Amino acid sequence: MNTLILYGSQYGTTKRYAEKFAEMTGLPVAGYEDIKNLTGYDRLIYFGGLYAGGVKGLKNTVKKLSPDAKLVIVTVGLADVRDEKNIANIRNSLKKQVPEHFLKTSPVFHLRGGIDYRKLTFPHKVMMTLLYNKVKSLPEDKRTAEDRALIETFQTKADFVDYALLKQIAETIS
Repeated sequence: MNTLILYGSQYGTTKRYAEKFAEMTGLPVAGYEDIKNLTGYDRLIYFGGLYAGGVKGLKNTVKKLSPDAKLVIVTVGLADVRDEKNIANIRNSLKKQVPEHFLKTSPVFHLRGGIDYRKLTFPHKVMMTLLYNKVKSLPEDKRTAEDRALIETFQTKADFVDYALLKQIAETIS
């Protein structure tokens, strides 16, 4: 099976996961912007960073796939991926980006990434500050796990990357 690993990464955490996965599996890896044609691939493993409710580059990448291609989706975000509400939110956003026939047959994995506020673009800093102010004003009992994670990591550098979790993805595709 002709397989490619693609990633959509804004600040590098997703790229790190994708490159480590390529190293583990011996599969080729590239950024989604670098590949214009996917017709020669039977299977795509897509690592995508979560930004503002979407997976970076996924929607446009899926459009390039042949309808019978196999797709594996790996999301990478700051929120705790063991929290069921976070998973539900991610899956709802996937429904807006991925055609139903792919979602029905595609394994989906969720990995926790990180953030370094010093590296954020100005618009992302503004967005994160507005979000922080909103969740900080919520009563403690109304805060979600994602809200608490945002408060804990605001204006810091946090890295939750765990390469050991890539093993389960590798087992799924072998």
